[in-house]
Amino acid sequence: MDTELEEGGALLLDFGKIEAIAAKAPGVIPAVAQSIHDGRVLMIGYVNEQALRTALEEGVAVFWSTSRNRLWVKGSGSGNLLRLREVRVNCEQNSLLYLVEPVREGVCHTRYDSGGHRDSCFYRRINDGQLEHAPYEISWQTGPHRRERLG
Repeated sequence: MDTELEEGGALLLDFGKIEAIAAKAPGVIPAVAQSIHDGRVLMIGYVNEQALRTALEEGVAVFWSTSRNRLWVKGSGSGNLLRLREVRVNCEQNSLLYLVEPVREGVCHTRYDSGGHRDSCFYRRINDGQLEHAPYEISWQTGPHRRERLG
């Protein structure tokens, strides 16, 4: 584990990731895993046809591991499976949204100081060009900016 990358405060965004994935693992699209309970984004992975087919057949979040170049059932080693409740496709059909129900509390491979797996991979935010750990709760805004479906 790269401690500075995964726990540090320096902003080290990997703007070459997509280009590297395209060269190494062609035929994949992004898939976001979102909690069906509270709408929190838990993680993002990549899916090819085999991963999507397996996910739909087995009812759990399955991705294509771009680092290991193989099928990856999320949580198969840690027990942090994500039950697949629904799959949505974006308008251009080039990304997926996995609506999931975590089987256990952990999702991310990184851990809290207490030792438990974090419940989302999105645990830091940018503040003045640096990273800081974000508060646990995310306020889901409603109000006048919310668009209502007409007729």
